[in-house]
Amino acid sequence: MIQLAVLDMAGTTVADDGLVERAFTAAIGAQGIESGTPRYDEMIAHVRATMGESKITVFRALLGAEDAAQQANAAFEAAYGELIDDGLAPIDGAADAIQQLRDAGIKVCLTTGFSETTQHRILTALGWQQLADLTLCPAQAGRGRPYPDMVLKALLELRADGVQNVAVAGDTAYDMTTGIRAGAGIVAGVLTGAHGNEQLTAAGATHVLESVRDLPGLLLDRRLEK
Repeated sequence: MIQLAVLDMAGTTVADDGLVERAFTAAIGAQGIESGTPRYDEMIAHVRATMGESKITVFRALLGAEDAAQQANAAFEAAYGELIDDGLAPIDGAADAIQQLRDAGIKVCLTTGFSETTQHRILTALGWQQLADLTLCPAQAGRGRPYPDMVLKALLELRADGVQNVAVAGDTAYDMTTGIRAGAGIVAGVLTGAHGNEQLTAAGATHVLESVRDLPGLLLDRRLEK
């Protein structure tokens, strides 16, 4: 029986609409790497391939030097914050899906690769401060995706009986890897974000859904089957 659902935010429960990539472009530009150059193209390709990973980890891989990575990460967070202020929207039906899970007795944790400050800004912009049982970012759990730390932290905080009682849902291959590494009973990919069916399946998804809207049906039907 699934007792806990650990859900990604951008691309899974929160509409991305290119905001992450736009913020990365601003951050990379602050390091003197301009759009249209070969170096920029290489970096954006890496960003797209690693959607879902902790942002500071991505910048460390791209820039090497810790100071440059920290500066770029700060620029990314600032740029994303401005984009939030311009307007942010939930995935259609996401809030209802989360409430449906909670009404059925399934605890819900929202996770992100952003900083705690940015996560809080997103939740505030959407009015979601009380929507989930728990929210986590990498700094609160240890390591970000693709490591299992946030899933395992949620399990401990929300007292699920075991990893097999956890469902993980996300829109990236890194979300799938995180769920597999955590031993989650269900690792569901959703097709509303960065990666498609082929990438999600290759990364180990046990199910691929059109949207997080379909997750309550999957989890509650599974309960009935038990």
